Amino acid sequence: MRPVSDKFLRTLTGSHTAVVRAWVVTPGQTGVTPIGTEVRIIDGEVRLDSGQALRSQLSLEIDGTGLWPQYGSDLLTPYGNEVFVERGIAYGNGAVEWVSLGYHRINTIEQDVPPNGPIEVTAVDRMAAIVDSKLTSPVQFGAARTNASVVAQLVTEAYPAAVIEWDEPTVANAPIGRTVAVEEDRYGFVDELITGLGKRWYFDHRGVLKISDLPSTATPVWTVAQGEGGVLVEASRSLSRVGTYNGVLAKGEGLDTTAPARGLAVDAGATSPTRWGGPFGRVHRTFSSPLLTSNAAATAAARTLLKRALGLPYNVDFRSIVNPAIEPDDPVAIEVDGGQTETHVIDTLTIPLTVDESMQATTREQTLITIGET
Repeated sequence: MRPVSDKFLRTLTGSHTAVVRAWVVTPGQTGVTPIGTEVRIIDGEVRLDSGQALRSQLSLEIDGTGLWPQYGSDLLTPYGNEVFVERGIAYGNGAVEWVSLGYHRINTIEQDVPPNGPIEVTAVDRMAAIVDSKLTSPVQFGAARTNASVVAQLVTEAYPAAVIEWDEPTVANAPIGRTVAVEEDRYGFVDELITGLGKRWYFDHRGVLKISDLPSTATPVWTVAQGEGGVLVEASRSLSRVGTYNGVLAKGEGLDTTAPARGLAVDAGATSPTRWGGPFGRVHRTFSSPLLTSNAAATAAARTLLKRALGLPYNVDFRSIVNPAIEPDDPVAIEVDGGQTETHVIDTLTIPLTVDESMQATTREQTLITIGET
């Protein structure tokens, strides 16, 4: 969850004044107070999805008076400028607590009523620069190169101003362990490397490329409750095994003489309806990467991928009072069935940039957290 005060979370459950704003900024800034030009929001939303390379996407309608570009250097030209958006609460004493929703590169602009009608802006987070920037010739990395140096080289070639933050320096500074070559897909290689380390990577609300473990699901960061003092507007739920697996087999094999690595993580919950070898069966997915050079590394990758999937048979979609601090992968407590609560993990979020709409989310129940190896 993005950092907010306890007062912010308390205020959300009662009557409060929501505020939104957007700034067009030059690329490369980080932090939550960039320098830019404020534009007036008419409508819009930020959509977040933990399962997509472009984790955050922005749709924005702004007052277009005098803003349609005439020259390549103008504010809204889609040549690199970004939109920084925020949502917050205005307190009764005049103070405002803002929550950053991140930086988004302008992709397209449209205006149905020129010259001064509203302008529709679509923008995507900074990962787009890495996805778009294919290698023009193969690059080889020696076995002694560190994880951090490989990621830094490939990322900063595509986004030179990138600030990269690892949660574990020992992992960042460890060697990749095998000589590998990247042919063309810059994003795909880095994604494979980081997944193989048992981590996730994304540009956060500060514009920083964050490489970290999944958050713990032991303690929900927010409660979506019904009734007086609650924030739940409506909810629906579904149960399906389609696309669900209860095991991950991770394998690593290169062109050198290093023995192939192997790691299998399974749902080992004794009472889990999707336990490995139970009535659900043994349904696994396979992840292969030459960067997995040991059984321990393969097992770590398998555990991370399985943790992202466990609980998928049971999903809850809900609408609630907007909490802009919530992010994909956050655990939340959802009140169902007359007061009973369940811990769910956020998969997708839609955060409106108007003050009269609710937040939408899709989740998966996170009760099946016993993971074993075999």
